[in-house]
Amino acid sequence: MLISLLKCKIHRATVTEADINYVGSLSIDEELMELAGLREYEEIMISDVTNGERLHTYVIKAPRRSRVIGVNGAAAHKIHVGDQIIIFSFGQYEPGELEAHLPRLVFVDRSNNPIPGPVLERHAAVVERY
Repeated sequence: MLISLLKCKIHRATVTEADINYVGSLSIDEELMELAGLREYEEIMISDVTNGERLHTYVIKAPRRSRVIGVNGAAAHKIHVGDQIIIFSFGQYEPGELEAHLPRLVFVDRSNNPIPGPVLERHAAVVERY
């Protein structure tokens, strides 16, 4: 039996673009994708810290080091420029992989630059905001 676990997340990214007419999904700076271990067209879940919206979509690459987090298509009705979001991806793991599995956690500042953060999440842990 496969078990779903958090594969990676980008924590509190700031939305820099929103385009209802764009054909696509969520554009993410290619460097941030690599840090998180995300692949283009991979399914993701977005949680909007600003307004509570949650949705599923997929990733497309934005230019490397552009720090773009772009909400495209219908999602732009729900998530707006300036919103802070958490981007999650989940993977399917065999029981033998569970003990060794650790998700990749990427923390960013308000300009979507990578910053240090905890390696593991713990109950009631708070990351200092910049």
